[in-house]
Amino acid sequence: MLRLPDSWVWDAWYVDDGTDFHAFFLRASRALLDPDRRHWRTSIGHAVSSDLRDWQLVADALVPGDPPAFDDLATWTGSVVSDDGGAWHLFYTAAARAEHGLVQRIGHATSVDLTTWARSEHEPAVTADPRWYEQLGESVWHDQAWRDPWVFPDPNGRGWHMLITARANQGPTDDRGVVGHAHSDDLAEWAVGPPLTAPGGGFGQLEVCQVAEIDGRFVLVFSCLRTELAASRKVPGATGGIWAARAESGLGPFDINGAYPLTDDRCYAGRLVRDRGGEWQLLAFRNRGEDGAFVGEIADPIPVGWSEDGRLRLLGEPGAGGAADKP
Repeated sequence: MLRLPDSWVWDAWYVDDGTDFHAFFLRASRALLDPDRRHWRTSIGHAVSSDLRDWQLVADALVPGDPPAFDDLATWTGSVVSDDGGAWHLFYTAAARAEHGLVQRIGHATSVDLTTWARSEHEPAVTADPRWYEQLGESVWHDQAWRDPWVFPDPNGRGWHMLITARANQGPTDDRGVVGHAHSDDLAEWAVGPPLTAPGGGFGQLEVCQVAEIDGRFVLVFSCLRTELAASRKVPGATGGIWAARAESGLGPFDINGAYPLTDDRCYAGRLVRDRGGEWQLLAFRNRGEDGAFVGEIADPIPVGWSEDGRLRLLGEPGAGGAADKP
C-alpha cells in the first residue's frame, strides 16, 4: 500500500525498468483539509517498489509550469514509456490558469533516469481536434475533456498510439464519452484522429483508459463514477467505479455498450500491471471509505483473471489496504 501521512494520493500509473517498479501518481497536501480542493494543488509524485506492495517515496517527477504556460495550473494523470534508445517519455494532462483549468491538453517530458524530467520543446504535445471532439462551451459539460493519455507501441512496429479521455462533439450531453486517439511515429509529433469508440455507450466520460492483453484476450479498462454516468446507466445501486469492456485488439473495436463494473466506487483509476512473476494485477487508489469519506491512498494489488463468460474479474480478496471487495 502507498499511503502518505502529509498528502492524498490518487490516480497512478506504473512502469517496470527491469529491476524496480516505478509508480507515478497525483498527490496534494492534506493541509488543504477539503479533498475536493486537491485537483488545483497537484504535483506528480514518484515512488519505487520491488513487489508493487512496499513503496519507497522519492522526489516528485513534475510540478505545474511557470506562468504563463499551458500547464501552469495543474499536471494530472498520464503514462510513461521508453523509446528504442532507452530514453523515458512522460505524457501527462495539463491545465492552464488562462482558462481557469477548463481546457485540457497533453504535455510531454523526457528523462534518462526516470528521476529528473525535462519538458519537451513540442508543447503542448496533443490538443483536441474540433472535427471530432467537443470543445469548451459546446455543451453544458463542465470542461473540455482531453486527458489521461495512455501511450503504447504499435504492435506492428508502426510508431505509437495514445488513448485519451475525450468527449465527442455530438450526441446527448450526458452520453458523449469516447476513447480519443492520436498516433505518432517518433513520440514527438502527434496526429489526432477520430475516436476509437462512438458516443452512446452510457458514459459522460471514460477516464484513465488502458488496454491490456491477458492470456491472449484484450480488455479495455476505464473509470467512471455515478455522477458522470449517462441516465441509461444510473440504475438503482449503480455507484460507478472501475469498468471493463471487451476489446478485439489494442485499438479495438471496444464493446462500450457491454461494459461492466469491475469494482464499485470504493476504488478508482485502476491500472493493470504484470508483476515480477508474470501475473496480472489491478492497482487502484482507495476513493471512498465505509463512512463515505475520500481516502486517497494506493491499495495493494489485486490479482485478476477471466471468468467462464469471458469477463475480467478480481481473483481472491484484496490484501492489506485493498481497494474493494469483489462486486
